[in-house]
Amino acid sequence: MKRTWMAVAVVLTIVLLGCAGGGKGDTIKVGWFGALTGDQAVWGENEFNTVKMLFEEYNNSGGIEVGGKKYKLEAVGYDNKGDAQEAVNVVKRLTGQDKVVAILGPNASGNAIPIAPVLEQAKVPDIATVATNPKVTVLDGKVKPYNFRVCFIDPYQGAVAAGYAFDKLGATKAAILYDVSDDYSQGLREFFKINFEKKGGSIVADESFNAGDVDFRPQLSKIKAAGPDIIFMPYFFKEVALSANQARELGITQVLMGGDGWPSEQLISMGGAAVEGCYFVNHLDYADPAVQNYKARYLAKYGKETELNGFLVHDAVLVLVAALQKAGKVNGEAVAKALEGIEVQGITGNIKISPETHNPEGKDAAILKIVNGQYVFQEKYAAQ
Repeated sequence: MKRTWMAVAVVLTIVLLGCAGGGKGDTIKVGWFGALTGDQAVWGENEFNTVKMLFEEYNNSGGIEVGGKKYKLEAVGYDNKGDAQEAVNVVKRLTGQDKVVAILGPNASGNAIPIAPVLEQAKVPDIATVATNPKVTVLDGKVKPYNFRVCFIDPYQGAVAAGYAFDKLGATKAAILYDVSDDYSQGLREFFKINFEKKGGSIVADESFNAGDVDFRPQLSKIKAAGPDIIFMPYFFKEVALSANQARELGITQVLMGGDGWPSEQLISMGGAAVEGCYFVNHLDYADPAVQNYKARYLAKYGKETELNGFLVHDAVLVLVAALQKAGKVNGEAVAKALEGIEVQGITGNIKISPETHNPEGKDAAILKIVNGQYVFQEKYAAQ
């Protein structure tokens, strides 16, 4: 009899935990993960700070209403150190131990791609922030049921960069330097190359490096010898600053161009004069009136300016809250279904999640130029 009662108790515990679905009492638990240590920690810290700030604002206003009941929001965050395997580990912890109803982040494609099987098994949706590789949400033509994002994707970003370089900057010969060990960098390099050649341009040099490299002079020397009109650098700000400085030391004067891995205060402080006059594709114009209120709130709370990631995770939170309210229940599977087709006016633009791709439909890209150490908006540019 005692053994029978213990068995029943265990079953009840499992059932109750299974039914919780991220909502415990009057609280909805939401996961976040990203890099809080390493080269990309500045972005991870910015994302998690924004999530905590927004949740606090919602809670101070009485919480959010889901299915006729008010809930407070609780953020549970982990550092995945920018590592793909650690991303899988923390998502297992968030879904298995913490029982979150949904997850926000990460910003890196290489960390967002491998978590799909864990999400599917747990039936918990993830909304990536600045993870732009197509494989984050779609693999072999099939949409991943629990992976979503609020940013545009690399085929579009690569086409925008190539089009702007060819049509607006007059470049007909381009060189590429990219990180062969990074999914984001590989993807963006591929789509720039395809679209630049489609325009009628030629790729005169295509050089790679590995994560952790700090000397880019051998590759840059080959690029210099090829005589390009523009050099495309689809990787992150630290390596951009290092390679830009080395390029200028070698006498390379051509315009440098990149993607959404560039913008950070650290690019300006580390790159200095080497990145002056350079261009990159971004998700928004930092001077847009729509983003000023968030920027001011973040500065007031944390005493420093927000990074790019903050704007995207801000909109990911808006999308998640709307999906919870649409679902009418605190359940990961229901929230995932509610995310399909949902439409929200975010600070980075209108976000309508496609049921077919789980990507936002028709988000504009912004072209920014570095002028006097500032990111200066040039124009909204759509791939032609």
